[in-house]
Amino acid sequence: MSFGGSTNYLSGPYDLRGQREGDEVREVKIRSERVLFVVFGHLDLASWSQCLIAAQLTDSMNISGSGFSSGSVSEFILLGFPCSREIQLMLFMVFSIVYLLTLMGNGAIICAVCWDQHLHTPMYVLLGNFAFLEIWYVNSTVPNTLVNFLSETKSISFTGCFLQLYFFFSMGSTECFFLSAMAFDRYFAICHPLHYAIVMTGQRCFNLVVSCWVCGFLWYLVPVILISQLPFCGPNVIDHFVCDSGPLLTLSCAPAPMSKLTSYTLSSLVILLSFLFILISYALVLLAVLQLPSASSRQKAFSTCGSHLAVVLLFYGTIMVMHVSPGSSHSTLMPKIMTLFYAMVTPLFNPLIYSLRNKEMKSALWKVLEKLKISLNIFGSRSRSVE
Repeated sequence: MSFGGSTNYLSGPYDLRGQREGDEVREVKIRSERVLFVVFGHLDLASWSQCLIAAQLTDSMNISGSGFSSGSVSEFILLGFPCSREIQLMLFMVFSIVYLLTLMGNGAIICAVCWDQHLHTPMYVLLGNFAFLEIWYVNSTVPNTLVNFLSETKSISFTGCFLQLYFFFSMGSTECFFLSAMAFDRYFAICHPLHYAIVMTGQRCFNLVVSCWVCGFLWYLVPVILISQLPFCGPNVIDHFVCDSGPLLTLSCAPAPMSKLTSYTLSSLVILLSFLFILISYALVLLAVLQLPSASSRQKAFSTCGSHLAVVLLFYGTIMVMHVSPGSSHSTLMPKIMTLFYAMVTPLFNPLIYSLRNKEMKSALWKVLEKLKISLNIFGSRSRSVE
C-alpha cells in the first residue's frame, strides 16, 4: 500500500532473480513517501496557505505569460427608452419631427443672417453662429437615437461612443461660450453705446467667434481622453440614449477618481462661470436700461435682452441639474429627460424665441421666405417648360 493508493510502480514480466530487486525498489519508494507524509503532516495552516498562494501566483504568471488577457468591450448598448415596439415607433416619429423643425428653424436664421445686409452686425453674426452650433448639437445625438428606435441591437461602437461623447460635450461647452459672448455684446452695446462701434469691429467679432469655437472644442478634450483610456471589460449596457460620461465611468472595471474629478470639475467650471458672467452682464444691462430716457429705447432693449435671457434660463436650468449636482439622487428616467430637454427642446425653441421677439429678425425671415417662394416658382416654371 502506497501513499497515493494501490499503484504498481513496476510493471511487466520479471523473473525470480529480479523479484528481490523489485522489492527493494518498492521499499525505497514507500519510505520516501512516508517521509513526505511526515514532513507535510507537521505543516500548520499558515504554511499550507502560503504554499497555496505561491501556487496561485505561479499559475497567474503562467497564464499571463501564455498571452491570456481579459476580454475588452468593443461596443456599447444604448438602452434609450425601453418600451413596446409601438411606443418606439411613436417616439421615432416625434423625434423626427422635432429634429426636422430644429434644422429648418436654425437654418432659416443662418440664411437670414447671410442674405440680409442689415443683419451683418456683431449681434446677428453671433446669433448666426449660435444657430449653426445648434444644428450640429442636435446632429451629435439625434440621428443615432433615431436609428436606435428602429434597431434591435441598439449598439454603438467603442470609437463611435467616445466620438459622440466628445462632440456632445464640446458642443455644450461651445454653447456656454457663445451665450457668454452674446451677453457681453449686449452689455457693451447698451451700457457703452458710443464706444461699441469702435471696440466691436468686424475683426474683433471674428476673433470672438473663433475663440468660442476653439475654447469649446478644447475644453472637454482631456476628460474624454482620460475616460477612453479606462479598462472596460464588464457589462457594456448604458441606460441612456447618448454616451454620457457618468454611465461610462460607472462601467469602468477600475476605479477612476482622477477621471471623475477632472470631468466634474471642468463641467462645473464652464457652466457656473459662464452662467455667473451672463447674470452679471444682464444685471448691468438692466440697470442701464432703466436709466434710458426714451420708452421706445427701453422697450427695444428689453425685447432683445429678454430673448437672450429666456434662452439662457432654458439651457442652464436643465444642464445645471445634470452636471453641477452629481450627488443628488436621480431616477433612471430623470437624466434622460433632462438631457432630452437641453439637447433637443432648447435648440428647437431658440429660433422661435429669437424670431418672435425681434422685429429685425422677423422681417429678415419674411424676406427669406419670399426668396424661397420666388426660387420655387422659377424652378416649377422651368420644369413645366422642359416637359
